[in-house]
Amino acid sequence: DRQYGLNAGLFAFLHDAWWQTIRSQRAQTSNDYRGRNLASHYQRNAFNHNYFAMPAELIDLQNATDLQEVAQRAATAITAGQLVAFPTETVYGIAAGARHAEAVSRLSEVKGRANNHPFTLAIKNSLEAMDYVPELSLVATRLARRCWPGPLTLVLPGTHPNSLLREFPENVQQSVMPAGTVGLRVPSHQVILNALQLAGEPFVLTSANLSGEPAAVNADQIVETLGDRLDLILDDGPSQLSQASSVVAVEGNQIKVLREGLLDPEALKRLSSLVVLIVCTGNTCRSPMAEQLLQQQIAQAQNCNTDQLEERGILVLSAGLAAGAGFPASSEAVKALTNYDITLSQHESQPVTDRLIKVADLILTMTRSHRQAIVNHWPEAADRTHLLSRDNTDISDPIGGSADVYQQCAEQLNQELAKWLPDLDFSASPQTS
Repeated sequence: DRQYGLNAGLFAFLHDAWWQTIRSQRAQTSNDYRGRNLASHYQRNAFNHNYFAMPAELIDLQNATDLQEVAQRAATAITAGQLVAFPTETVYGIAAGARHAEAVSRLSEVKGRANNHPFTLAIKNSLEAMDYVPELSLVATRLARRCWPGPLTLVLPGTHPNSLLREFPENVQQSVMPAGTVGLRVPSHQVILNALQLAGEPFVLTSANLSGEPAAVNADQIVETLGDRLDLILDDGPSQLSQASSVVAVEGNQIKVLREGLLDPEALKRLSSLVVLIVCTGNTCRSPMAEQLLQQQIAQAQNCNTDQLEERGILVLSAGLAAGAGFPASSEAVKALTNYDITLSQHESQPVTDRLIKVADLILTMTRSHRQAIVNHWPEAADRTHLLSRDNTDISDPIGGSADVYQQCAEQLNQELAKWLPDLDFSASPQTS
């Protein structure tokens, strides 16, 4: 996290897969309709509201015995053309199935939104984005992989002839891309993610409020304003963030922040940077040497200093599969790089983590066993993980060897790294506006 340059808390929030299962302390309520059917609430308030509408079914997730069963109930409602209010990590949202024209029309009526104001399309993972935007730019791909599931909506070109958006009913297409772009999001709440998997279709999603009113951050607010207009409300207490997602338009490698939300332009620029991760065993000799040597080669190619690479959207990191945290580079490795005018004395080792694997665009390993270990543990990273040596041979560990052995290792690393430079797309450095 220190090397990546992001606020540690924000970085952990965006990239820790387990945070989805952690629930914040829930506010207690004495409302006598929580967790029950809302009929009695509406009967008590019928004369005040001047209606006897059928109330939505309310399910209290915190008291539910089987959340997968709740997700199945929600998915069934969606595929039946109903409207469901889901909790997300940001604010509560109302969803309709993207293949159900009448449900999406009803969603527009409930929301009271103008036709030219688009809804978001909620999808189940970053890979599915390619179904709707077949030619994702490198910057959009990085943001999707690093920020989803999470509080980011990506607004992307939606007019590709092979886009599955064309299979949606005409009114649905108009609802999600009235101006030729579509906003995609992967919400970070396990129930809606499971429902997306079970429903077999994306959701047309909007915040749970009337147009122009504040977004609902708890189920009570939905009950009071929209309870008679929905079919199912899932109550998981107060939203974790209680803040709308950041909305970012990406065209090519240009980033335009449409709504800042949790992520400011500087954080988005870092999150869309080129990241190369170099992996060995202990992260005290081979990988830290390679990290510094590659930084030097890239800086020379970019005609800048190594300390300017991050602001240009380029990060080179190293880690070890069996590394502890905070250990210095070996004295032999430090000495070997002095011949390259590189100082390695400030290096601190770090282990390979889920977070590092997720953010890396390119993962270079010293040996075939290193690569296999990564692919076995993180199969989704297989196409991004390669042997550093282009001739498919291992780079031996110099530990315990003489100064000459370390020097030979540094020379081999430098030669092999140079072969990767043409494969690094520096033109995809993010530009924000």
